[in-house]
Amino acid sequence: MSQETPSVSASTLAGTDPAAVPASQVPNPELVADHATARVTERLTSLFRDKTSRSLDRSMEYFARNPMFYTDSTLGWYMPTWHALKAVWDEYMPTWPDTARSYPTRIIGDERSAIVLFTDTPELFGGEVRAITALDFSDGLITRWVDYWDGRHFGTDAMNQLRVPEAEFPRTFGEDVVGDQSSPVLRKAVDRLNSALNRGDTTGLFTADATFEDLALRTTIVGPLAIDAYIRRSYTTLPYGRGATIRHTLGSPQGGGYEWINNGIAVDQGITAIELDEYQRISRLTVTWDGSRLDDHTLATMLADTIER
Repeated sequence: MSQETPSVSASTLAGTDPAAVPASQVPNPELVADHATARVTERLTSLFRDKTSRSLDRSMEYFARNPMFYTDSTLGWYMPTWHALKAVWDEYMPTWPDTARSYPTRIIGDERSAIVLFTDTPELFGGEVRAITALDFSDGLITRWVDYWDGRHFGTDAMNQLRVPEAEFPRTFGEDVVGDQSSPVLRKAVDRLNSALNRGDTTGLFTADATFEDLALRTTIVGPLAIDAYIRRSYTTLPYGRGATIRHTLGSPQGGGYEWINNGIAVDQGITAIELDEYQRISRLTVTWDGSRLDDHTLATMLADTIER
């Protein structure tokens, strides 16, 4: 389904400087939400609309007062209260120009817990952010929000200026408080996947036309044979492969995903989103983590595993 945007004819925008077109006048890319409930899709679409409109009060209405945790896992920004998040957005929102946009591109899950893929354009924070976000809800309000994204896409130098010192990074993101609200069906699928990635054998987990995306490695692989072969080659070096454990699971029987931890390595956390078919096989997997924590040589070595043999 597509997001609701104001109706604008092509003739109205023709000949206009694209940089001068207000964000509210630009149709967003198509939103894919066929593995999400209508209720959570409507709720999140409205939230991003109000965020783009720079309406602080309306944006904050989507969040619970207590408990409420908002974390940017890439930068280490941690806002453990509703008021802390409001203070940060109150600082940034007035500086956003009319061309700034924040919009979801994919939603997976339900009104208890979900995963959303979204984009912040560079006008918001100085660089483009393409995030996968973990969301927990209570009574329709967000109790926990955790962003995961690749800092290299934003820019390594800019990342270094914004990231908090390592000693100040939060070690938990509120998952111990909100608890697990995901579907038992989804949890079983996640457990199977994480175990398979740990041993390097994903045989039987993916559908015939499954898509596997690693946003940090800029890699897309299609089909179970190719995916299985890639995992066999790479699982010992992928941060979500050998040694990874599940931090928190989110979603419904249609799909969702999990946040993962891999202690003792440079990239020690990230998130994996999955969409499931009626037999709980994975039709789409999208994973992201912070590639700015690795040097160019290490990333190039990891990319060598994407070459089919």
